[in-house]
Formats: sequence, structure tokens, C-alpha cells
Amino acid sequence: MAGGKCETGVAGGANRANGRLSAWRSPDILVDLREASMARHSAGILLYRGAKDGVEVLLVHPGGPFWRGRDRGAWQIPKGLVRAGEEPLAAACRETEEELGIRIDGIPVPLATIRQKGGKVVEAFALHQDVDVKALHSNSFEIEWPPGSGTMAAFPEIDAARWMSLGEAGHCILASQDPLLGALAELLEPGPR
Repeated sequence: MAGGKCETGVAGGANRANGRLSAWRSPDILVDLREASMARHSAGILLYRGAKDGVEVLLVHPGGPFWRGRDRGAWQIPKGLVRAGEEPLAAACRETEEELGIRIDGIPVPLATIRQKGGKVVEAFALHQDVDVKALHSNSFEIEWPPGSGTMAAFPEIDAARWMSLGEAGHCILASQDPLLGALAELLEPGPR
């Protein structure tokens, strides 16, 4: 599952204003949790680890025919829908474990809440945890494929996972999730907030 090739680049940034995280690139992308309850609500975890040249984040490439052949701007954090009555942190842990085939080791901290282009609200958490991408194993889903064929086909939810520097991730990540990289950089910045 290691795969993937996305081009390198420079990540965005974020800052805190009035006790609420806001992205300098797109301040309207980050949303208040009160708005999240009115939209499709997902939760996920941005895993990170230390590296020789700074911090690396684990991004995943969605599986299935809709994402096949897409690379730049297609990578994401592992995430999924929050079930009715489920706490977002519990959903983030469950979805990350299902999509990567790992156990979460530690307590993720709140990172940011964003609204994706299609309207889905994603509540993101951060966790320092190193995992071997070669050992990851994703769950799968079934859809009718090709459409209208009457044939069901199974695809992995995640077809690749890769550790990337924040700069590389800035070019690879889904545009609406880019503020999460800046939020992580700020979270890890030493000194008072």
C-alpha cells in the first residue's frame, strides 16, 4: 500500500484568532463545530512523525475507480462519517483504524474543523504515531461498476498511504484539507499560543 508519487511543493499556513483556528489561505474553509451538525459530518486523524528534516504526515489515496489516475490534490487524511450519537473523536479513531488496519496508540488532540468543497464538514485530530505504510491494510467497499452494468465490484477504501514532508503534502493533499497542514505546523510550533 506504500505507493503514490505526488509532486513536491510548499504547504500553507494557519493562525489562531479569537481562540479559533483560521487558515490564512482560505479563512472561510474552517468552520465552527455548531455548523458541523447541520452538514454531512466526518472525522479523521492526521498522523505525524519526526523526520531528519522536520515533520512528516501520513496521507492516504482513496481507492476505487473515481480516484484512479488522480494524484496531485487527491491525497487526504484517513477519515469517515460520524455515526448518529457517536463522538467525533471515537469516529476518527474508528475510521483511521479501519482504513489503515492499525490500532491508534495514544490520544489524538483536536486540530481543526474544515468544510470540504462538496459541503462535508471534517473534524480533524492530530496524533504523533509512526506506522509502517508497507504493513497497512485497508477495508473495502462495493459499488456497481461499471455504472449501469448490474455488476458489483469491491475496491479498497485506501489504495495507497505515504509519509510526506509538510511541503510535499501541501501539493498532494485535497485542496480543502490543506488548512490542516498549517494547523499542524502551528500546533507543533514551540512557544506560547
